[in-house]
Amino acid sequence: MQGLELLGRFMVLAGVVLVLVGGVLWGLAKIPSLSNLPGTIKIETSGITCIFPLLASVILSLVLTVALNIIVRLINR
Repeated sequence: MQGLELLGRFMVLAGVVLVLVGGVLWGLAKIPSLSNLPGTIKIETSGITCIFPLLASVILSLVLTVALNIIVRLINR
């Protein structure tokens, strides 16, 4: 019975994580001009557009680093 209980908990946790990731992505889609931040390199040629959001990548990296550090500290208590 232990195996099924563990599988059930894992599935519930995976569902919660999926809902949270979906909520974050849905919320990020509501931000109107994330690609228009300073530090964004935009290269346009005939038929091809490449966008390199450097500042947005740095901000996302900092936010995720802080969030993961908080989560790890809470788990290790």
